[in-house]
Amino acid sequence: MTLRVLPQNLINQIAAGEVVERPAAALKELVENALDAGATRVDVTLRDGGRTLLSVTDDGKGMTPDELGLAVERHATSKLPDDDLFNIGFMGFRGEALPSIGSVSRMRLTSRTRGAENAWTLTVEGGAKSAPEPAAHPFGTRVEVRDLFYATPARLKFLKTARTEQMYAREIMDRLAMARPDVGFTLSGDGNKQILNYPACEGDLFDARLKRLGAVMGREFQDNALQIEAEREGIRLTGYAGVPTLNRGNAQMQFLFVNGRPVKDRLLQGAVRGAYQDFLARDRHPLLALFFELSPRDVDVNVHPGKTEVRFRDPGMVRGLIVGALKHALAGAGHRASTTVADMALGAARREGDGPSLPYSGARPASGGYNFGTYQPNHPSAAAVQRDYAAQAPATSFGGLFDSGRDFAGGETGGDNGGFAAAAASALAGGYGGGYAGAAPSARIDDTDASKFVDHPLGAARGQVHANYIIAQTRDGLVIVDQHAAHERIVYERMKADLAENGVKRQGLLLPEVIELDEASAERVADRAEEFAELGLVVEPFGPGALVVREVPAMLGKVDVAGLVRDLADEIAELGQGMALKDRLMYVCATMACHGSVRSGRKLNADEMNALLRQMEATPHSGQCNHGRPTYVELKLHDIEKMFGRR
Repeated sequence: MTLRVLPQNLINQIAAGEVVERPAAALKELVENALDAGATRVDVTLRDGGRTLLSVTDDGKGMTPDELGLAVERHATSKLPDDDLFNIGFMGFRGEALPSIGSVSRMRLTSRTRGAENAWTLTVEGGAKSAPEPAAHPFGTRVEVRDLFYATPARLKFLKTARTEQMYAREIMDRLAMARPDVGFTLSGDGNKQILNYPACEGDLFDARLKRLGAVMGREFQDNALQIEAEREGIRLTGYAGVPTLNRGNAQMQFLFVNGRPVKDRLLQGAVRGAYQDFLARDRHPLLALFFELSPRDVDVNVHPGKTEVRFRDPGMVRGLIVGALKHALAGAGHRASTTVADMALGAARREGDGPSLPYSGARPASGGYNFGTYQPNHPSAAAVQRDYAAQAPATSFGGLFDSGRDFAGGETGGDNGGFAAAAASALAGGYGGGYAGAAPSARIDDTDASKFVDHPLGAARGQVHANYIIAQTRDGLVIVDQHAAHERIVYERMKADLAENGVKRQGLLLPEVIELDEASAERVADRAEEFAELGLVVEPFGPGALVVREVPAMLGKVDVAGLVRDLADEIAELGQGMALKDRLMYVCATMACHGSVRSGRKLNADEMNALLRQMEATPHSGQCNHGRPTYVELKLHDIEKMFGRR
């Protein structure tokens, strides 16, 4: 077979196969060019999902006739002024997008610079370009791509329906819009139907970014987002992350941006999982958007033709920065839970009808007015009331954790937590769950007792229903607490603190176990032997492709050592870290916390209920249990009044 140089048009089509996978990929390249040109507004129009027409119009600096001709030549770019591929400060820099798109479509470029009297236009059809001609156009550039892939019909067979391709295009627009809240974006479909419209956001960076994230990710995220801000060794991380109770069944609402570039990276997935591991089940995922700013020399954006992946020079430090910043923000959230919890509760309350139910039987007559029928009052008897009150008072109380003689608003010991610290110490001394001992006071709560706590975030306990839910009154509403879920989180946080202070107890194996792996996996585990030792797993190299395990965490009990090590090796290979051991340890802690907590069906007296509320206020992350479910629902008074038609 004779060697030959491929024709230029075929070279462009091959490049197009890498860069222009579908209409959304062409859209990404064109919008990035507009942003690099300093655009403050970008308008996109699609026809037939981008097959028939893809038009991008911007108000950027525009191009001269000579620049128009160069723009459609391969590897022509203005974005590498010093020819340094390690110092890339623009979105696009390869100089392949326009010639590649033009080689498989009918493309027209029209542009006008600020000082020009008129615009200029040229066309590229199947790779053949025309000379620039005068045209009418405002300042900026418009790129029209028609009949995409007409020159390579085989590619058309692999495109999805117009609706699906339009969805891919919207995803690209959403990501670029999140990266640049200072720029306005619009996207229109068939019949000029507007698909999205994001006006430019004003204010400082954080305010503008949160507004744009709310527009893209939803108002729920905007109302329940925690601000992220951290910096380490010249790398700045900012953004927003949702509280744990706002979560999804997949990771589609997790976004990473590096120097303004939307990217996908496995590093984010592993780091987020590590930060949220104490708050969410493994099949639930938080919502977040994180933005990195760092020197271009510390990140390689040239590892993928579509520039959708990056490689960090120090991935370990980047992961640590993400985990640390997220954990710090989550700790600062305290007992906060998502506002969507209350929304769901209100929605469930309204589901049966638009208005409140009425305490009578009978139907509304067709002629209007009400036919009250036979009135059926449902007032309980005095004996029933007394019986219910008596049922609220348990025969025993919580020893240590709930000390009914202690004032939990301030406590005898003083300090920030007051009585909470002493109660916690007493509970830990007698076991995480506390015991049951001593007589309990009456559960009846009068207004004098309630007034002491009504200004606290979770209010004053007013009663318990179904022996599981505490009803508390706040200054402007009420709170419903799941007593088991709330106490489970309190106990779990104490156990974590105990582990952090005293370390993980190890259990030596009577006979050290030798685990055989492939050499690469064995090396990956051995390289992290010190990290695993801190978690109670002592592992050492044992020749090529083998490891010996001498000690394991005592709290795991009887454990499949070989399976544990292999899981660690697989996880390190996939995510660059070993989370399986931490996950197992935390799972054991969570299980112990669940069994050591106040059980559903346990009747609490007034002091015990108020003590639990005060403990929640003093415990980090108490807004959700260990599985990510909410521990309480807060209903504002105006929401309750709406339910009853008072507003």
